[in-house]
Amino acid sequence: MRGAIGRPEPGRRRRRALVLTVTVLRVGLTGGIGAGKSVVARRLAQRGAVVIDADRLAREVVAPGTEGLREVVATFGEELLGADGSLDRAALGALVFSDESARRRLEGIVHPRVRARTEELTAAAPPDAVVVNDVPLLVEAGLAPTYHLVVVVEAAATTRVARLVRDRGMSEEEAYARINAQTTDERRRAAADVVLTNDAALDDLHARVDRLWAERLVPYEENLRLRRRVERPKQLAIRAYDPTWPEQYARLAARIARAAGGRRVDHVGSTAVPDLPAKDVIDIQLTVDTLADADRIADALADAGFPPVEGVQYDAPKPDAPDPASWQRRMHGGADPGRLVHLHIRAAGSPGWRAALLLRDWMRAQPQVRQEYAGVKQRLAGAGLTATEYAAAKEPWFDQAWPRALAWASSTGWSPSS
Repeated sequence: MRGAIGRPEPGRRRRRALVLTVTVLRVGLTGGIGAGKSVVARRLAQRGAVVIDADRLAREVVAPGTEGLREVVATFGEELLGADGSLDRAALGALVFSDESARRRLEGIVHPRVRARTEELTAAAPPDAVVVNDVPLLVEAGLAPTYHLVVVVEAAATTRVARLVRDRGMSEEEAYARINAQTTDERRRAAADVVLTNDAALDDLHARVDRLWAERLVPYEENLRLRRRVERPKQLAIRAYDPTWPEQYARLAARIARAAGGRRVDHVGSTAVPDLPAKDVIDIQLTVDTLADADRIADALADAGFPPVEGVQYDAPKPDAPDPASWQRRMHGGADPGRLVHLHIRAAGSPGWRAALLLRDWMRAQPQVRQEYAGVKQRLAGAGLTATEYAAAKEPWFDQAWPRALAWASSTGWSPSS
Protein backbone atom coordinates (compact mmCIF):
# COMPACT_ATOMS: atom_id res chain seq x y z
CA MET A 1 0.00 0.00 0.00
CA ARG A 2 1.23 3.49 -0.75
CA GLY A 3 2.80 5.36 2.12
CA ALA A 4 0.19 8.12 2.05
CA ILE A 5 -3.22 7.68 0.50
CA GLY A 6 -3.91 10.53 -1.86
CA ARG A 7 -0.31 11.48 -2.52
CA PRO A 8 0.28 11.26 -6.29
CA GLU A 9 2.93 8.87 -7.52
CA PRO A 10 5.06 9.76 -10.56
CA GLY A 11 2.91 9.43 -13.67
CA ARG A 12 -0.31 10.06 -11.75
CA ARG A 13 -2.93 11.67 -13.95
CA ARG A 14 -4.07 15.22 -13.26
CA ARG A 15 -6.95 15.60 -10.83
CA ARG A 16 -10.25 16.77 -12.26
CA ALA A 17 -12.38 19.27 -10.40
CA LEU A 18 -15.83 17.88 -11.27
CA VAL A 19 -16.91 15.17 -8.82
CA LEU A 20 -20.52 13.95 -8.95
CA THR A 21 -20.32 10.83 -6.79
CA VAL A 22 -18.17 9.72 -3.87
CA THR A 23 -18.08 6.14 -5.14
CA VAL A 24 -14.53 5.25 -6.14
CA LEU A 25 -13.60 2.60 -8.66
CA ARG A 26 -12.88 -0.62 -6.78
CA VAL A 27 -10.74 -3.20 -8.53
CA GLY A 28 -10.27 -6.67 -7.10
CA LEU A 29 -6.80 -8.09 -7.79
CA THR A 30 -6.08 -11.75 -7.16
CA GLY A 31 -4.05 -14.71 -8.36
CA GLY A 32 -2.58 -17.94 -7.14
CA ILE A 33 0.52 -18.03 -5.01
CA GLY A 34 3.60 -17.36 -7.13
CA ALA A 35 1.64 -16.00 -10.09
CA GLY A 36 2.94 -12.44 -9.70
CA LYS A 37 0.00 -10.61 -8.19
CA SER A 38 2.25 -8.46 -6.02
CA VAL A 39 4.24 -7.38 -9.08
CA VAL A 40 1.03 -6.17 -10.71
CA ALA A 41 -0.02 -4.40 -7.52
CA ARG A 42 3.28 -2.52 -7.35
CA ARG A 43 3.02 -1.48 -10.98
CA LEU A 44 -0.53 -0.21 -10.50
CA ALA A 45 0.63 1.77 -7.46
CA GLN A 46 3.35 3.33 -9.63
CA ARG A 47 0.67 4.34 -12.14
CA GLY A 48 -1.33 6.04 -9.38
CA ALA A 49 -3.65 3.42 -7.88
CA VAL A 50 -4.42 3.27 -4.18
CA VAL A 51 -3.46 -0.31 -3.38
CA ILE A 52 -4.89 -1.97 -0.27
CA ASP A 53 -3.03 -5.19 0.56
CA ALA A 54 -5.30 -7.69 2.35
CA ASP A 55 -2.33 -9.77 3.54
CA ARG A 56 -0.76 -6.71 5.14
CA LEU A 57 -4.05 -5.81 6.83
CA ALA A 58 -4.41 -9.41 8.04
CA ARG A 59 -1.09 -9.01 9.84
CA GLU A 60 -1.99 -5.59 11.22
CA VAL A 61 -5.29 -6.70 12.79
CA VAL A 62 -3.48 -9.36 14.88
CA ALA A 63 -0.45 -7.23 15.78
CA PRO A 64 0.62 -7.03 19.44
CA GLY A 65 -1.87 -5.14 21.55
CA THR A 66 -4.82 -5.61 19.21
CA GLU A 67 -8.18 -7.10 20.04
CA GLY A 68 -7.68 -9.43 17.10
CA LEU A 69 -4.56 -10.98 18.63
CA ARG A 70 -6.29 -11.38 21.98
CA GLU A 71 -9.14 -13.28 20.30
CA VAL A 72 -6.73 -15.51 18.35
CA VAL A 73 -4.89 -16.41 21.56
CA ALA A 74 -8.14 -17.05 23.41
CA THR A 75 -9.28 -19.34 20.59
CA PHE A 76 -6.10 -21.24 19.77
CA GLY A 77 -3.90 -20.97 22.86
CA GLU A 78 -1.07 -18.89 24.29
CA GLU A 79 1.54 -21.19 22.74
CA LEU A 80 1.01 -19.23 19.53
CA LEU A 81 2.62 -16.17 21.12
CA GLY A 82 6.33 -15.56 20.52
CA ALA A 83 8.73 -14.39 23.21
CA ASP A 84 8.16 -10.77 22.15
CA GLY A 85 4.39 -11.07 22.45
CA SER A 86 3.78 -11.22 18.71
CA LEU A 87 1.85 -13.93 16.89
CA ASP A 88 3.86 -16.92 15.73
CA ARG A 89 2.40 -16.92 12.23
CA ALA A 90 4.30 -20.04 11.15
CA ALA A 91 2.87 -22.04 14.05
CA LEU A 92 -0.61 -20.70 13.41
CA GLY A 93 -0.32 -21.53 9.72
CA ALA A 94 0.74 -25.08 10.51
CA LEU A 95 -2.22 -25.40 12.86
CA VAL A 96 -4.90 -24.30 10.43
CA PHE A 97 -3.40 -25.46 7.12
CA SER A 98 -4.87 -28.97 7.27
CA ASP A 99 -7.75 -28.29 9.68
CA GLU A 100 -10.69 -26.66 7.90
CA SER A 101 -12.61 -26.08 11.13
CA ALA A 102 -9.67 -24.24 12.65
CA ARG A 103 -9.15 -22.26 9.47
CA ARG A 104 -12.76 -21.12 9.47
CA ARG A 105 -12.51 -20.04 13.13
CA LEU A 106 -9.42 -18.01 12.27
CA GLU A 107 -11.15 -16.45 9.26
CA GLY A 108 -14.06 -15.49 11.51
CA ILE A 109 -11.65 -13.49 13.63
CA VAL A 110 -9.50 -11.93 10.93
CA HIS A 111 -11.75 -11.36 7.93
CA PRO A 112 -14.32 -9.00 9.54
CA ARG A 113 -11.50 -6.84 10.86
CA VAL A 114 -9.76 -6.79 7.48
CA ARG A 115 -13.03 -5.80 5.77
CA ALA A 116 -13.62 -3.00 8.24
CA ARG A 117 -10.10 -1.65 7.80
CA THR A 118 -10.43 -1.93 4.03
CA GLU A 119 -13.57 0.19 4.10
CA GLU A 120 -11.81 2.79 6.24
CA LEU A 121 -8.93 3.06 3.78
CA THR A 122 -11.28 3.16 0.80
CA ALA A 123 -13.29 5.96 2.40
CA ALA A 124 -10.06 7.90 2.94
CA ALA A 125 -9.05 7.63 -0.72
CA PRO A 126 -9.36 10.66 -3.03
CA PRO A 127 -12.72 10.95 -4.82
CA ASP A 128 -11.16 10.12 -8.20
CA ALA A 129 -9.09 7.22 -6.94
CA VAL A 130 -8.70 3.83 -8.51
CA VAL A 131 -8.67 1.60 -5.43
CA VAL A 132 -7.06 -1.79 -6.00
CA ASN A 133 -7.80 -4.43 -3.38
CA ASP A 134 -5.00 -7.03 -3.43
CA VAL A 135 -6.86 -10.09 -2.10
CA PRO A 136 -5.28 -13.55 -2.42
CA LEU A 137 -8.51 -15.43 -1.59
CA LEU A 138 -10.91 -13.14 -3.45
CA VAL A 139 -12.52 -15.98 -5.41
CA GLU A 140 -12.63 -18.41 -2.49
CA ALA A 141 -14.37 -15.77 -0.36
CA GLY A 142 -16.96 -14.99 -3.06
CA LEU A 143 -15.97 -11.32 -3.19
CA ALA A 144 -15.97 -10.79 -6.97
CA PRO A 145 -19.40 -9.07 -7.15
CA THR A 146 -18.27 -6.44 -4.63
CA TYR A 147 -15.80 -4.95 -7.15
CA HIS A 148 -16.38 -2.97 -10.33
CA LEU A 149 -13.71 -5.07 -12.05
CA VAL A 150 -11.74 -8.19 -11.16
CA VAL A 151 -8.19 -8.68 -12.42
CA VAL A 152 -6.60 -12.13 -12.16
CA VAL A 153 -2.86 -12.76 -12.54
CA GLU A 154 -1.95 -16.27 -13.57
CA ALA A 155 1.07 -18.30 -14.58
CA ALA A 156 1.79 -21.93 -15.35
CA ALA A 157 2.14 -24.17 -12.29
CA THR A 158 5.73 -25.00 -13.16
CA THR A 159 6.59 -21.31 -13.36
CA ARG A 160 4.95 -20.66 -10.01
CA VAL A 161 6.76 -23.56 -8.33
CA ALA A 162 10.11 -22.34 -9.65
CA ARG A 163 9.43 -18.87 -8.24
CA LEU A 164 8.37 -20.23 -4.84
CA VAL A 165 11.49 -22.39 -4.62
CA ARG A 166 13.75 -19.53 -5.73
CA ASP A 167 12.16 -16.61 -3.85
CA ARG A 168 10.61 -18.18 -0.74
CA GLY A 169 12.88 -21.12 -0.07
CA MET A 170 10.15 -23.75 -0.40
CA SER A 171 10.77 -27.26 -1.58
CA GLU A 172 8.95 -28.30 -4.75
CA GLU A 173 6.63 -30.48 -2.65
CA GLU A 174 5.77 -27.56 -0.37
CA ALA A 175 5.18 -25.29 -3.36
CA TYR A 176 2.81 -27.72 -5.05
CA ALA A 177 0.98 -28.26 -1.77
CA ARG A 178 0.43 -24.52 -1.36
CA ILE A 179 -0.77 -24.20 -4.97
CA ASN A 180 -3.14 -27.16 -4.66
CA ALA A 181 -4.59 -25.82 -1.41
CA GLN A 182 -5.92 -22.77 -3.29
CA THR A 183 -8.73 -22.63 -5.81
CA THR A 184 -8.18 -23.56 -9.45
CA ASP A 185 -7.17 -21.33 -12.33
CA GLU A 186 -10.52 -22.18 -13.96
CA ARG A 187 -12.48 -20.74 -11.04
CA ARG A 188 -10.34 -17.61 -11.01
CA ARG A 189 -10.84 -17.11 -14.76
CA ALA A 190 -14.59 -17.45 -14.33
CA ALA A 191 -14.48 -14.52 -11.89
CA ALA A 192 -12.05 -12.46 -13.99
CA ASP A 193 -12.92 -9.50 -16.16
CA VAL A 194 -9.23 -9.27 -17.02
CA VAL A 195 -6.62 -12.05 -17.02
CA LEU A 196 -2.95 -11.04 -16.99
CA THR A 197 -0.67 -13.95 -17.89
CA ASN A 198 2.74 -13.69 -16.23
CA ASP A 199 4.91 -16.35 -17.85
CA ALA A 200 7.10 -14.03 -19.92
CA ALA A 201 9.49 -11.16 -19.21
CA LEU A 202 8.71 -8.56 -16.56
CA ASP A 203 8.68 -5.82 -19.18
CA ASP A 204 5.85 -7.61 -21.00
CA LEU A 205 3.77 -7.77 -17.84
CA HIS A 206 4.43 -4.11 -17.06
CA ALA A 207 3.37 -3.12 -20.58
CA ARG A 208 0.08 -4.98 -20.24
CA VAL A 209 -0.59 -3.45 -16.83
CA ASP A 210 0.13 0.01 -18.25
CA ARG A 211 -2.35 -0.58 -21.09
CA LEU A 212 -4.96 -1.79 -18.62
CA TRP A 213 -4.44 1.33 -16.54
CA ALA A 214 -4.58 3.80 -19.43
CA GLU A 215 -7.22 2.19 -21.61
CA ARG A 216 -9.62 0.76 -19.06
CA LEU A 217 -9.12 1.71 -15.43
CA VAL A 218 -8.62 5.47 -15.84
CA PRO A 219 -11.59 5.97 -18.21
CA TYR A 220 -13.73 3.60 -16.13
CA GLU A 221 -13.02 5.67 -13.02
CA GLU A 222 -14.00 8.87 -14.79
CA ASN A 223 -17.17 7.35 -16.22
CA LEU A 224 -18.14 6.04 -12.80
CA ARG A 225 -17.51 9.36 -11.09
CA LEU A 226 -19.40 11.33 -13.73
CA ARG A 227 -22.16 8.70 -14.00
CA ARG A 228 -21.52 8.38 -17.68
CA ARG A 229 -22.20 5.25 -19.71
CA VAL A 230 -20.08 3.97 -22.56
CA GLU A 231 -21.76 4.88 -25.84
CA ARG A 232 -22.26 2.15 -28.40
CA PRO A 233 -20.23 2.60 -31.59
CA LYS A 234 -22.08 4.32 -34.40
CA GLN A 235 -20.52 1.92 -36.88
CA LEU A 236 -22.47 -1.34 -36.92
CA ALA A 237 -20.47 -4.54 -36.37
CA ILE A 238 -22.02 -8.01 -36.21
CA ARG A 239 -19.76 -10.79 -35.02
CA ALA A 240 -20.01 -14.56 -34.66
CA TYR A 241 -21.41 -15.92 -31.43
CA ASP A 242 -18.87 -15.69 -28.61
CA PRO A 243 -19.10 -18.64 -26.18
CA THR A 244 -17.76 -16.41 -23.37
CA TRP A 245 -20.80 -14.09 -23.53
CA PRO A 246 -22.73 -16.12 -20.92
CA GLU A 247 -19.73 -16.02 -18.56
CA GLN A 248 -19.41 -12.27 -19.02
CA TYR A 249 -23.13 -11.90 -18.34
CA ALA A 250 -22.84 -13.93 -15.13
CA ARG A 251 -20.19 -11.59 -13.71
CA LEU A 252 -22.24 -8.52 -14.61
CA ALA A 253 -25.46 -10.04 -13.29
CA ALA A 254 -23.91 -10.74 -9.89
CA ARG A 255 -22.94 -7.07 -9.53
CA ILE A 256 -26.33 -5.87 -10.71
CA ALA A 257 -28.24 -8.21 -8.40
CA ARG A 258 -26.13 -7.09 -5.46
CA ALA A 259 -26.78 -3.42 -6.21
CA ALA A 260 -30.48 -4.09 -6.83
CA GLY A 261 -31.10 -5.89 -3.57
CA GLY A 262 -31.22 -9.40 -5.00
CA ARG A 263 -33.85 -8.72 -7.64
CA ARG A 264 -34.21 -11.02 -10.62
CA VAL A 265 -31.65 -10.57 -13.41
CA ASP A 266 -31.79 -12.26 -16.85
CA HIS A 267 -29.57 -12.45 -19.89
CA VAL A 268 -31.65 -11.32 -22.88
CA GLY A 269 -31.03 -10.18 -26.43
CA SER A 270 -28.94 -11.83 -29.11
CA THR A 271 -25.89 -12.57 -26.94
CA ALA A 272 -28.17 -14.76 -24.79
CA VAL A 273 -28.97 -17.08 -27.72
CA PRO A 274 -26.29 -19.70 -28.53
CA ASP A 275 -24.92 -19.69 -32.07
CA LEU A 276 -26.62 -16.41 -32.97
CA PRO A 277 -24.38 -13.68 -34.45
CA ALA A 278 -24.77 -10.37 -32.63
CA LYS A 279 -23.37 -6.98 -31.80
CA ASP A 280 -20.84 -7.33 -28.99
CA VAL A 281 -23.27 -5.96 -26.39
CA ILE A 282 -24.45 -7.80 -23.29
CA ASP A 283 -28.19 -7.10 -22.90
CA ILE A 284 -29.47 -7.65 -19.38
CA GLN A 285 -32.97 -7.39 -17.98
CA LEU A 286 -33.53 -6.41 -14.36
CA THR A 287 -36.99 -7.16 -12.99
CA VAL A 288 -38.70 -4.71 -10.63
CA ASP A 289 -42.19 -4.59 -9.20
CA THR A 290 -42.84 -1.12 -10.56
CA LEU A 291 -40.85 1.50 -12.43
CA ALA A 292 -40.95 3.58 -9.26
CA ASP A 293 -38.80 0.82 -7.75
CA ALA A 294 -36.43 1.20 -10.69
CA ASP A 295 -36.08 4.89 -9.96
CA ARG A 296 -35.38 4.19 -6.30
CA ILE A 297 -32.44 1.91 -7.08
CA ALA A 298 -31.04 4.03 -9.92
CA ASP A 299 -28.30 5.56 -7.74
CA ALA A 300 -27.23 2.16 -6.39
CA LEU A 301 -26.93 0.82 -9.93
CA ALA A 302 -24.92 3.88 -10.98
CA ASP A 303 -22.58 3.34 -8.03
CA ALA A 304 -22.12 -0.26 -9.17
CA GLY A 305 -21.05 0.92 -12.63
CA PHE A 306 -24.39 1.06 -14.46
CA PRO A 307 -25.52 4.71 -14.78
CA PRO A 308 -29.00 5.60 -16.07
CA VAL A 309 -29.63 6.59 -19.66
CA GLU A 310 -31.84 9.64 -19.88
CA GLY A 311 -34.70 9.78 -22.34
CA VAL A 312 -35.12 6.04 -22.99
CA GLN A 313 -38.53 5.23 -21.58
CA TYR A 314 -40.35 2.87 -23.99
CA ASP A 315 -39.89 -0.36 -25.91
CA ALA A 316 -41.38 -0.69 -29.39
CA PRO A 317 -44.95 -2.04 -28.92
CA LYS A 318 -45.91 -5.39 -30.40
CA PRO A 319 -49.15 -5.78 -32.44
CA ASP A 320 -51.12 -7.51 -29.66
CA ALA A 321 -50.40 -4.71 -27.16
CA PRO A 322 -50.24 -1.48 -29.19
CA ASP A 323 -50.59 0.99 -26.29
CA PRO A 324 -47.12 2.55 -25.84
CA ALA A 325 -47.86 3.34 -22.19
CA SER A 326 -47.77 -0.38 -21.34
CA TRP A 327 -44.26 -0.69 -22.78
CA GLN A 328 -42.51 1.71 -20.40
CA ARG A 329 -39.08 0.80 -19.11
CA ARG A 330 -35.93 2.30 -17.66
CA MET A 331 -32.54 1.99 -19.31
CA HIS A 332 -29.05 1.96 -17.82
CA GLY A 333 -25.69 1.44 -19.51
CA GLY A 334 -22.27 0.21 -18.46
CA ALA A 335 -19.49 2.58 -17.42
CA ASP A 336 -16.71 0.07 -18.15
CA PRO A 337 -15.04 0.94 -21.48
CA GLY A 338 -13.99 -2.69 -21.82
CA ARG A 339 -17.51 -4.11 -21.87
CA LEU A 340 -20.56 -2.57 -23.55
CA VAL A 341 -23.71 -3.28 -21.52
CA HIS A 342 -27.37 -2.39 -22.01
CA LEU A 343 -29.37 -2.81 -18.80
CA HIS A 344 -33.13 -2.87 -19.42
CA ILE A 345 -35.26 -2.41 -16.30
CA ARG A 346 -38.86 -3.58 -16.70
CA ALA A 347 -41.75 -4.26 -14.38
CA ALA A 348 -42.58 -7.92 -13.83
CA GLY A 349 -45.44 -9.03 -16.06
CA SER A 350 -45.26 -5.99 -18.35
CA PRO A 351 -45.41 -6.61 -22.12
CA GLY A 352 -41.78 -5.60 -22.65
CA TRP A 353 -40.58 -7.84 -19.81
CA ARG A 354 -42.49 -10.80 -21.20
CA ALA A 355 -41.37 -10.14 -24.78
CA ALA A 356 -37.67 -10.07 -23.90
CA LEU A 357 -37.89 -13.46 -22.19
CA LEU A 358 -40.19 -15.06 -24.76
CA LEU A 359 -38.14 -14.06 -27.80
CA ARG A 360 -34.97 -15.31 -26.13
CA ASP A 361 -36.44 -18.67 -25.17
CA TRP A 362 -38.20 -19.13 -28.52
CA MET A 363 -34.96 -18.61 -30.42
CA ARG A 364 -33.05 -20.85 -28.04
CA ALA A 365 -35.54 -23.64 -28.69
CA GLN A 366 -35.98 -23.18 -32.46
CA PRO A 367 -32.83 -23.57 -34.61
CA GLN A 368 -34.70 -22.59 -37.77
CA VAL A 369 -35.79 -19.32 -36.16
CA ARG A 370 -32.21 -18.57 -35.15
CA GLN A 371 -31.08 -19.17 -38.71
CA GLU A 372 -33.84 -16.95 -40.08
CA TYR A 373 -33.04 -14.12 -37.71
CA ALA A 374 -29.30 -14.52 -38.35
CA GLY A 375 -30.00 -14.08 -42.06
CA VAL A 376 -31.91 -10.86 -41.38
CA LYS A 377 -29.02 -9.59 -39.26
CA GLN A 378 -26.39 -10.36 -41.87
CA ARG A 379 -28.44 -8.80 -44.67
CA LEU A 380 -28.97 -5.58 -42.74
CA ALA A 381 -25.36 -5.52 -41.55
CA GLY A 382 -24.27 -5.60 -45.18
CA ALA A 383 -26.47 -2.64 -46.06
CA GLY A 384 -24.12 -0.07 -44.51
CA LEU A 385 -26.54 0.96 -41.77
CA THR A 386 -25.60 2.69 -38.55
CA ALA A 387 -26.36 0.88 -35.30
CA THR A 388 -29.46 3.06 -34.77
CA GLU A 389 -30.72 2.45 -38.30
CA TYR A 390 -30.07 -1.26 -37.92
CA ALA A 391 -32.18 -1.45 -34.74
CA ALA A 392 -35.11 0.25 -36.49
CA ALA A 393 -34.77 -1.88 -39.62
CA LYS A 394 -35.21 -5.10 -37.62
CA GLU A 395 -38.61 -4.12 -36.22
CA PRO A 396 -40.68 -5.36 -39.22
CA TRP A 397 -39.18 -8.83 -38.77
CA PHE A 398 -40.06 -8.81 -35.08
CA ASP A 399 -43.62 -7.70 -35.90
CA GLN A 400 -44.18 -10.69 -38.18
CA ALA A 401 -42.30 -13.07 -35.89
CA TRP A 402 -44.19 -12.11 -32.76
CA PRO A 403 -47.39 -14.11 -33.50
CA ARG A 404 -45.25 -17.18 -34.16
CA ALA A 405 -43.50 -16.75 -30.84
CA LEU A 406 -46.86 -16.43 -29.08
CA ALA A 407 -48.10 -19.60 -30.81
CA TRP A 408 -44.97 -21.46 -29.69
CA ALA A 409 -45.48 -20.24 -26.11
CA SER A 410 -49.08 -21.44 -26.16
CA SER A 411 -48.25 -24.86 -27.63
CA THR A 412 -45.38 -25.54 -25.21
CA GLY A 413 -46.88 -24.06 -22.06
CA TRP A 414 -43.98 -21.62 -21.83
CA SER A 415 -43.89 -19.38 -18.78
CA PRO A 416 -41.61 -16.42 -18.01
CA SER A 417 -41.65 -17.19 -14.31
CA SER A 418 -38.19 -18.74 -14.11
